[in-house]
Amino acid sequence: MAQSSKTISASRSHQSNISITGGASFVSSGGTNTITSTSVSMATLQARDIISISGTVYNNSTLTVKSVAANGLSITVEETLTTESRDGSTATVIDHVGFVTEKQKGDGYYSQTDGVHTVAYHVGSSLNTTAVLKMQGSLATTPTEDDWFDITGTTINSSNLDGSTLAFSANFTGNFVWVRAKITGMTAGNISKILYNH
Repeated sequence: MAQSSKTISASRSHQSNISITGGASFVSSGGTNTITSTSVSMATLQARDIISISGTVYNNSTLTVKSVAANGLSITVEETLTTESRDGSTATVIDHVGFVTEKQKGDGYYSQTDGVHTVAYHVGSSLNTTAVLKMQGSLATTPTEDDWFDITGTTINSSNLDGSTLAFSANFTGNFVWVRAKITGMTAGNISKILYNH
């Protein structure tokens, strides 16, 4: 198969915290995990955003958004939630901390033997220095969140993010069936684009 190159993420920016006065409701039912607000919109979030939840009794954790309702008043997440009603007194805070890209076919998907891949991260000059950019791989044909692992040698972190360099690249080798980019620790700024070649 010939080389394949594509943009796996267009520009994505950090989103402001969402504070749900009186708390959100958390429901896990039939494999669907839903966070609901009675009046505060969560429409600024997108599928595959990584969020950190605080202000709850059972669900203070980091989660990956699966979908956002058309009215913005509920989201579903990949991870399992503990059912919890809104308590009426404590605000639930949703902090946008990053995102993962859609999964991309790796060389293992095509049974290629060289396993050579390249990623290029393009970042905005205001991206905070605590952000971490990395590639993840999976050997599963239909991966869940538990099937992803970090790929050695693809991480860009605070020691590189000083605003003076806006493009970083990494080569990595492996017969991964799927790969994706994962960005965590985002508190400001944006990722301009992420390019992938295999």
